[in-house]
Parts: sequence; C-alpha cells; structure tokens
Amino acid sequence: MEISHIPGPSTEEMKTLRLRSRYLAKKISRAFTLVEMLVVIAVVGVLIALLLPAIQSARESARRIACANNLRQLGIASHNHHSAHNSFAAGAVSKADPAVPAAPWTFYRWSSLATLSPYLENTAAYNALNLKVPLYNASLQISPVNQAGVKIAVSLFLCPSDDGRRLRDTFGPTNYAACTGTGVGGGTPNQTDGISFVNSKTAIERISDGTTQTALMSESTLGVIGSSIHDVQREYKSLLTSPLSEAACNSSTIWNLSDPRGFAWVNGEYRSALYNHYYPPNSRTPDCIGVMIAGPPETRYTPYGWRTARSLHPGGVNLLLADGGIRFIGNDIEPATWQALATIRGGESVSGGY
Repeated sequence: MEISHIPGPSTEEMKTLRLRSRYLAKKISRAFTLVEMLVVIAVVGVLIALLLPAIQSARESARRIACANNLRQLGIASHNHHSAHNSFAAGAVSKADPAVPAAPWTFYRWSSLATLSPYLENTAAYNALNLKVPLYNASLQISPVNQAGVKIAVSLFLCPSDDGRRLRDTFGPTNYAACTGTGVGGGTPNQTDGISFVNSKTAIERISDGTTQTALMSESTLGVIGSSIHDVQREYKSLLTSPLSEAACNSSTIWNLSDPRGFAWVNGEYRSALYNHYYPPNSRTPDCIGVMIAGPPETRYTPYGWRTARSLHPGGVNLLLADGGIRFIGNDIEPATWQALATIRGGESVSGGY
C-alpha cells in the first residue's frame, strides 16, 4: 500500500501563523474582562442614580415656577377687576333667583375664577358662560345655558405639578382657590375675616394689614374618586352639619369621594374654589367640609369648610398676596403667622415671619 506524503507548513506559513497568534493575543488582552464590565455597569448605575433626582428636581422647580406664574396671572386679573369695580372678585355669589324665588340663594354659587373670566385670556370659557343665571337650577342640575361653558377645562387654573385630570364629566377642574380668611365661625363662607367670601366686595383700602401681608389666593391638590386610601392631600372629611367643630371633624368617618376637591373651577365653595387658613399648609389633619341643610332660602345649603392650601411641590405651597406678589410658603410656617396672613385687618405683624 502506498502512503502519500502530506507536506507540513512552509516557513512563510509558519511565520504568518505566529503573527496572527500574536495579534489575537494582543486583541484579547485589550478586551474587557467580566469583572471590568461589571465595574463599568455599576459606575453607570451610580451616575444614573445621582442624575435622576437632579433632573426630577429641576423639572419640579420649573413646574413650581409655572404654577406661580398661573397665580400671578390671577393676581393681575384680580387687580383689573378691582380697577373696574373698586373691589376684588367675590369668593362666591349668593342671591335670589327671580325665576324661582323659593330656590336656595347658594345655587348661584359662581366662583371668583368665574367672575374673573372677563379679565383673563380664557375667552372661550367666558363667552360660554351666563353668570346672570344660577350655576344650579332648582333641581340642583347645572343650568342648561351653562352646561357647555362649565365643562371647559382652563389650563391657567391647573398646576403643572398635579396631573390636571378631569374629576367630573360635567365640569373643568381647578387647583386654585380664593382665601376666605382664618376659618372663623366654624368655617362659614359668609362675612369672614379674609378678602374673599360670599358676596364679598373687599376694596384695597379695607385691607389695613397691608396688601403685601394678606393672602388672596393659593393652590390645592385635585381630589380622587372612589379611593379607599384616605390620603389627606387628596381627600376630605364630610359632615352634614354646620358650623364645624374640631370634635365633629375628628370623629367623622365619612370621606367625600363623590365631589372631589377642585372638581369645578366655576364652583364658589370650599370643595373647589375657596380655602382658608384654619389648618397649616399641607396639614396632616384632613380637611373638613360641612353643609347647612335646613333654613330659609338665603342660607339653605350653605357649605362650610376648613380647607387649607395643599400642593405637590416639595416643602410648601405657592401663595398669591393681595398686592399681586407670589411667595412660596413652607409647611413649617408658624400657625399664628399662617393665620395672620389670611386676615385683612387683624392687626398682626408678619414681617420676616414667613
């Protein structure tokens, strides 16, 4: 049997193989090891963890500034209203309905935001409203002529830090509310110690505490529907009595989830476009709202409330002062100072106290 000869690699081929081996060895030595790769991933993870809060903080800072600018626009509109009528807009409207004299006067209920509409850029909403008729008719339904107007969501009335969601199909929501004062009279909306209340006509000359030291408006979080968490930032306790008392509010187990806070910007009551300084900003105590069910038409269904300013801004809330200035008020403000800011002629000094 003949055995064929298989020649080995030539000298030139051996040289080429050695060069390739050296090249591959160098290439492998330059590649990442598994440990090095894990270290790089860990470092990238740490950098992302450090950057994300900074990015989120910057975004929230921008949202807070935008929220303050919304309030500033409301301040300008309020002063334009004052120039036209020699008073700030009423916190709510209450009067007899000529068409139905026996109907509760509170069914008018138009908020200061609705009254300020002619002085704002939300012309679509203003043109769709007829403020000469009640918000609610005698059957507690929205007056037909206003059903389209009250449904309009106005971006100016919504804080960018909140989610701006619609809480009722029939209403546009609001994050902003007018200040009625300190919550005197068990949270009454009538003849309070602040600028805005039912049928108020507060002129600047009546604010003896000074417009730079008196609250005009602030912000509040939008509520939720059907929640069982009972988050005090989103929900409030409800009573079927008035005036309010701390004992009644503390003992109440009823949380109102059908009429969420801020559900209607046109609604001049504590559930929506009114607030006061009975509790500190972002208080851990739940807001409490009651109602006067019985009584003559002048007072029947009058809503009472202890509803404070609340926000999703870390550490505090934006506050619009009567001079049009904006201040960010921390949650740790002294309760006495917070209440002093709510009165128009309490004689308190709050300079440097907030």
